[in-house]
Amino acid sequence: MTNLMQYVVGGVATGSLYALVALGIALLYRSSRVLNFAHGDQATFATFVAFTLMGGGFRFHVNLPFGVAVPVSLIAAAVVGAAFFFLILRPAKEGTLLGKIVMTLGFALLLSGVMQLIWGADTQTFPSPLSVTKVYRLGGIVVSQVDLGTITIGLILMAAMYVLVQRTKVGLAMRAVSQDVVAAQALGIPARKIYAATWGLASALGGAAGILLAPVVYLDPFMMLDPFLKGFAGAVLGGIDSLPGAVLGGFLLGVAEAVFAGYVSFKFKTTLAFAIIILVLLVRPEGLLGRVYHRRV
Repeated sequence: MTNLMQYVVGGVATGSLYALVALGIALLYRSSRVLNFAHGDQATFATFVAFTLMGGGFRFHVNLPFGVAVPVSLIAAAVVGAAFFFLILRPAKEGTLLGKIVMTLGFALLLSGVMQLIWGADTQTFPSPLSVTKVYRLGGIVVSQVDLGTITIGLILMAAMYVLVQRTKVGLAMRAVSQDVVAAQALGIPARKIYAATWGLASALGGAAGILLAPVVYLDPFMMLDPFLKGFAGAVLGGIDSLPGAVLGGFLLGVAEAVFAGYVSFKFKTTLAFAIIILVLLVRPEGLLGRVYHRRV
């Protein structure tokens, strides 16, 4: 029983990262029906910006403290996300949905190339106030400081997102635009600004996940590839048009992976996410908390 609880705690820590990524994916899909394949690269870019602001891996050294560098990097991520919408997606408003998705894929490749050009492809050690080696014991369960911090910060960010979407005027505008953009514009809601804010917010969420992950897996231009795929799987599992569903799916996937690795096979835990995607699409395509849409013809 102790081993199971240990696996669950580790899975919750990993699942909180998946949930942050899934939340950003679901936020964009819910508002614009676009799957952003650049989400992971935007997160990596934000992590590299924080790394540079703290004095690492670049031609000049700023040496800002962690508490200042991280918010600045998240703002930078939000600016990149909003700029992508304004400069690329908005001019292509008459394009097909598939075309817009391909644009996000092209943007991902562009960002990856820029990061390799600026920072190189070698792995870097990301400085963090949270220690990987310092642990806390809760009965027979061992929790590292970085895992505890990841869970806590992840939950705080998810709660903040809930308050923003459900309790503020900006969140109300986001929900209105996602339901009917024409009606929202008729009511005076600036839809383009809301779309840009949504893209920026989703990019910042991904950046937060990258910054929490970097101290554990080391920093390189491809570090978010696997978490992005897992976050996408979590969003599909919970319901890609449901923000609570995306969070639930991320946590469930993290726990399922940890238990699977502990009791079945560590080598094949990566394939579990894709097996879950296939199973969910066959049994319940809308996800655990997703809604079934009926189209009248």
